[in-house]
Amino acid sequence: MIFNSLSFFVFLLITYLLYRCLRREGQNIVLLIASYVFYAWWDVRLLFLLVASTSVNYCCGLIMSGPRMSRGERVVVPSWVVLSCFLLLTVQWQGVLMLIGIFDASTESQVFTSWGSGWIIFGVVAVLVGLFNLLSSRIESLEENRRRKASLVAAIVGNLGILAFFKYYNFFIDNMEWLIRSLQGDPSRFHLDIVLPIGISFYTFKGISYCVDTYQGKNPAERRFVDFAAFMGFFPALLAGPIDRASGLLRQFGEDRKLTMDQTLRGVHLIVYGLFKKVVIADGVVRTVNSVFGSTGHVSWIDVVVATVLFTLQIYCDFSGYTDMARGTAKLFGFNLMINFRFPYFSQSFREFWSRWHISLSTWLRDYLYIPLGGNRHGKNQTYRNLMITMVLGGLWHGAAWNFILWGFYHGLLLCIGRVFESTNRSVRRSEQYWAMLVKGALCFSLTCYGWLLFRASSLDKIASLTGTLIFDFGDLNFGGARPRLAALCGLPVFLVIEAVEALNGGKAFYKAMPVPMWTALYALVIFCIAVGLTTESAKFIYMVF
Repeated sequence: MIFNSLSFFVFLLITYLLYRCLRREGQNIVLLIASYVFYAWWDVRLLFLLVASTSVNYCCGLIMSGPRMSRGERVVVPSWVVLSCFLLLTVQWQGVLMLIGIFDASTESQVFTSWGSGWIIFGVVAVLVGLFNLLSSRIESLEENRRRKASLVAAIVGNLGILAFFKYYNFFIDNMEWLIRSLQGDPSRFHLDIVLPIGISFYTFKGISYCVDTYQGKNPAERRFVDFAAFMGFFPALLAGPIDRASGLLRQFGEDRKLTMDQTLRGVHLIVYGLFKKVVIADGVVRTVNSVFGSTGHVSWIDVVVATVLFTLQIYCDFSGYTDMARGTAKLFGFNLMINFRFPYFSQSFREFWSRWHISLSTWLRDYLYIPLGGNRHGKNQTYRNLMITMVLGGLWHGAAWNFILWGFYHGLLLCIGRVFESTNRSVRRSEQYWAMLVKGALCFSLTCYGWLLFRASSLDKIASLTGTLIFDFGDLNFGGARPRLAALCGLPVFLVIEAVEALNGGKAFYKAMPVPMWTALYALVIFCIAVGLTTESAKFIYMVF
């Protein structure tokens, strides 16, 4: 289920009503069950990866905090992993539902899978859990510093191993075909039919940040497994973030939440405005964007320009719309998720852009990659190297494709160039600042748009073709792309007004920054545009595939 679907709002209502009837401990259990149902809705088998990741990070955190895991922790968590593997990978739930009469079986239903991959994985997991129990006892007997380092390494290797296999294995094989063929091998034999689990990049990064922060003493290890599992799988932020740290979100699971009227109203506002961004703007321009970027024929200069600018708006409204709905949903349950966007297209430099765009990822990359590499502590050349490594790996995080790597390289290069000219920018006289701000803002936005062309293009050949059109076909104004939907045409002026008002008022919600008649009229237009947008076909959230 996705946020802009009727099934999600029914699910949300049921979860909310159950949540309000219980105290904190019961509320956390409800959120954990709801989060697992929400994730299993996509594919029940992939839920096991979330369970496994949660268990690995939980146990590594306990071993770090020392001195030893309790007998209950040593038994309960591994048993939970094995039981989850059995239930999720060997049981055919459709067959169970048919057997008890919920669905009619057109063919003979099976309760268990045939003796194939599911049972093999179950056997492997059982063996790995046994090995973990043996190794964890040895790790716990080590001297404190060595124990903490060993558990941190195990957590990072475990998280990145899962992510690398499911997200990058086939990409690696594709790019090693020349070597396999030179060794007289058949590359097709090494390809695996791997389904990319949705949200895997987000919850693995959340787990890594928890373990690193625990190792560094920034937060204590969480001993309540239900609270930790609910933190790892918290359904509003599970599929596309934000990537909240344990010091911010996990702490809230251990505290009593106060559900105030102001917080509820703010939550509803974020849900409505996020829905507006998604179904009106993002879904409204998608066919125009696809008609150009997916075209196999000739496209004009104006086609590329319009499609690129519209994709710039699409990806912002799609992703920030998801974040708004995630933050709004969390507020209904008394939680505060971090702000992930602060009007990034108002930036005047790429350094500022990355302090406003996907803030949870950019700060994650800064704290767990850029700074450990050395940051800006060892001279300019080392700083530029660290920036390039960080941004290229940040591009690769988005997907196993060369266009994402090129996009990361492009942003790293612009960040390096921006650092070179920082001293020059500071020397601009005050009387010239307003003009300078306008020029820098327009330049930053234009370069950002080209970056999104790199991001959206499906291949390096497509990037070369579209870039060639921009350079050599300049001035061709024959627009041949599909027209945006009516909802987008009506909603874009409303969206631009709201964004400008909130940006100029320090991020204050427009209903607090404007007189009552004006924000009431804007809300009426927002609701009208949503009603129009819901009548058209909706697309999945872009960042759910990352």
